[in-house]
Amino acid sequence: MEFRGTTICAVKRNGVTAIAGDGQVTMGESVIFKNTAVKVRRIFGGKVILGFAGSVTDAFALTERFEGMLNKFGGNLMRSAVELAELWRSDKVGRKLDAMMITADESTLLILSGTGEVIEPDEGVCAIGSGGNYALAAARALYQETEYSAEEIAKKALKIASEICVFTNDHIRCETVGAELNASLPPVKEKKTAKKRAKKEDEE
Repeated sequence: MEFRGTTICAVKRNGVTAIAGDGQVTMGESVIFKNTAVKVRRIFGGKVILGFAGSVTDAFALTERFEGMLNKFGGNLMRSAVELAELWRSDKVGRKLDAMMITADESTLLILSGTGEVIEPDEGVCAIGSGGNYALAAARALYQETEYSAEEIAKKALKIASEICVFTNDHIRCETVGAELNASLPPVKEKKTAKKRAKKEDEE
């Protein structure tokens, strides 16, 4: 029986990219084998994040080969993805892998498949896996209609998908990369400055 993992959702907003994944691993089509699997991780010294869906064995193989490319090309995400895809297209890898992966660094967000496809998603929102369409729809709506951060949107989208897809649960893990501190500090400083200014005007 094959072990399969789903669902992964990624959101890029305000210089921060978040990738969230659930914890369920299914054996075959009907048995929940594990509830707390880790499908989202940091690689290349924490500078790159990724999440995988599909056959667990193939997903680990895809991740390992991609990490090897990152080391070879000095962490260049786009070139590493393209070079990995070229291996499949030239039949140097062998069989196709039944897995997909979302990966990101501070500037680039990509979807990689085990068949050699590299896709840069529109609008900085994407999702893969059995519950991917549910998560994608939720994430797009939250992205367009709210001011939630990338991490909040990714987590909320996964939670919604877990309520619809039987292969997805709500044990959600999320990793972020990018200007988290730079994105959060300016509003805080502005609010403090405004408060001090108002207090000073009251005293005068």
